[in-house]
Amino acid sequence: MLEVLKLKPEAFGLDISDLSLKIIKLEKKRGVLNLASFGETPIKPGIIKEGEIKNEKSLAKIIKKAITEVEGKKINSKHVVVSLPEEKAFLQVIQMPRLPEEDLKSAVVYEAENHIPLPVEEVYLDSQIISPIYNHLDHYDVLIAALPKKTVDPYISCLKTAGLEPLVLEIESLAIARTLIKNKVTSFPVLIIDLGSTRTSFIIFSGHSLRFTSSIPVSSQKFTEAISQTMKIDLISAEKLKLKYGLETKTREIKRQIFDALIPPLTDLIEQIKKHLDYYQSHASHEHLLPSGKGVHSQTNKGYSKNRAKRSNQSSMGVKKILLCGGGANLIGLTNFLSNELNLPVEPANPWINILPKVQEKILGLSSEKSLSYTTAIGLALRGVKNHD
Repeated sequence: MLEVLKLKPEAFGLDISDLSLKIIKLEKKRGVLNLASFGETPIKPGIIKEGEIKNEKSLAKIIKKAITEVEGKKINSKHVVVSLPEEKAFLQVIQMPRLPEEDLKSAVVYEAENHIPLPVEEVYLDSQIISPIYNHLDHYDVLIAALPKKTVDPYISCLKTAGLEPLVLEIESLAIARTLIKNKVTSFPVLIIDLGSTRTSFIIFSGHSLRFTSSIPVSSQKFTEAISQTMKIDLISAEKLKLKYGLETKTREIKRQIFDALIPPLTDLIEQIKKHLDYYQSHASHEHLLPSGKGVHSQTNKGYSKNRAKRSNQSSMGVKKILLCGGGANLIGLTNFLSNELNLPVEPANPWINILPKVQEKILGLSSEKSLSYTTAIGLALRGVKNHD
C-alpha cells in the first residue's frame, strides 16, 4: 500500500522501528525463492520516537551503513520496500456498493472521511477490495489504510537522502500478514501477536484480509526492565537472564525470581489480549467465510443458503489460533503460558511458511528463532520480489 512508484523486481525489504532496522533481500532461482542477504543495525534512542523520525540525517547515515554490512550477498539495488509505523496507521474494513471501478475509487475516498480521525487531505490513503471466501455478496468489502502525511514524508525524504528509491511504503501489519499467513488466506480468524522491543501489535487476519490491528506499550524491553528492577541488576544482565531462563520455574531460586518479576507485565499483556479479543468479537463485521468454516480451497456455492452462511459466520467469528512473532516471541515458556491463560492454541509463527517447503533450523546463518524478529522485513522483501498486492 501507499505505492510511490511501480514495483520493480530487485527491491529489498527494509523494516525500520524505533530502536533498530532490519534488512532482508530475497532472490528467485529457477522459480524458487531463497534468502540472499540479511542484516540488523541498532538505532540510538531519540532518532525515531513512537514511529516519528526526529533526526533524518542520522537515520539516513545508519541506513547507508547497514546496507553495506549485510550478511550474504552484497546489495546493489537502490530499490526498496519499506515499513511504516503500525502505531501511526489506521486500517479498517468498510462495505461499499458494487460500483464500476472508477466510481468505487472516488466513493471509497468519500466514505473514508467517516472513518479516519484526520482530514482526508492530511493523510495518504489507499484501499483494496477483499475477495470473499464464500461469494454471495451484493456489496464489496474494502480494506482502507491511511497514515498522516507528516509521518510518511520524513521516511521518503530520509530514504532518498540515503540514496535509495522507495518503491512501496507499507504498514507493518500488512507485511507481517503476508509473511505468516500461508497463501494469504485463512478459514477462521487468526490473531498474530508481534512482540517487539518497544511495543506489541495485535493483528487479526481472517479470510483474505486483515480485519483488526492495534498496538500497546507492553514490550520485550518492559520484561527486561521488570527483571532489572526486581532483582536490582543492570539491564544487560537482566536481558541475559531473561533469554536464558524465561518463564522456567523448576528448582533454582533465580528462576523463581525471574518468573515472579515477569508476572506483572505478563498479566498486563494477558489482560490486553483478552480486551482486544472481546472488542474484535463484538465489533467484527461479517467475514464471508465458508458456511462450514472449513475448506478454503474448495470455495463453491453448492447448496448453501445465505441464512446458513450468516449463522455460521457469526458462530465462528472468534479467534481460533494465536501466532507469535517478533524478538520477544522467543521467551522460553511464553507459548505455553499464553495458551493456558487464554485457553487458545498458541504457537511460534513460521516466517518462512510462504518461501520454503519445510522448516529449516538455519537459513544462510539466520536461525529459525532469530527469523521471528525479521518477520516484517521478510514480508516487505516478499512484496519486492513477487508484487503480491
